[in-house]
Amino acid sequence: MFRYTESYISSDLKKMISFAGIRKNYMLDTLLETDVDSNPIEQFKRWFEQVLHAGLPEPSTMTLSTVDDRSHPNARTVLVKGVDAQGFTFFTNYQSRKGRELANNPHATLLFYWIELERQVRISGKVGKIIETESDAYFISRPLGSRIGAWASEQSSIIHNRQELESRVAYFSKQFGNNPPRPSYWGGYRLVPDAIEFWQGRPSRLHDRIQYLRNPDNTWNIVRLSP
Repeated sequence: MFRYTESYISSDLKKMISFAGIRKNYMLDTLLETDVDSNPIEQFKRWFEQVLHAGLPEPSTMTLSTVDDRSHPNARTVLVKGVDAQGFTFFTNYQSRKGRELANNPHATLLFYWIELERQVRISGKVGKIIETESDAYFISRPLGSRIGAWASEQSSIIHNRQELESRVAYFSKQFGNNPPRPSYWGGYRLVPDAIEFWQGRPSRLHDRIQYLRNPDNTWNIVRLSP
């Protein structure tokens, strides 16, 4: 493990801004075993409905963490587009960095963070592509610009400048008009959870953490984690 030494720490680093004094005491709610649904998907839906009712900005944003072929983690913000008994669905370019990493290692973690409600949900499991008809149906529902963008963007690849991207948008707009088909390299994934943790902020950093662990028979075991 890398360790800083006194000789390594530059004068600039020594002048680094300290965030030690930034604190928030979480007071809004509690999360007890008697409060939660026996099924974590239903519990997630319950919380998500409360997020929508609260009018939070971008409620469907989540952090998706994957691992590359050097076992280095990578995280980015994506949008969840469906939640059902099977799992959590999102869409992307299969040839993007996240797509390549999921092809190499299909295990991933999702994190929802709703700071206004002092809540987090962490979801871990195995990811697989959804069937093509599901990807087709969602692609058709997207705004035209987003559908053209799926063709124009070779996601995660290096481009020379913005003009190169805009030129590709113009090219595919002319080629497809108002009816671009779904590219074969673009579609949906579903994360099937084997562990889901619900986190509710509490005073003095003594947070409530309720975790669901999937059993071999697809039932769920509910445990409390120490904060």
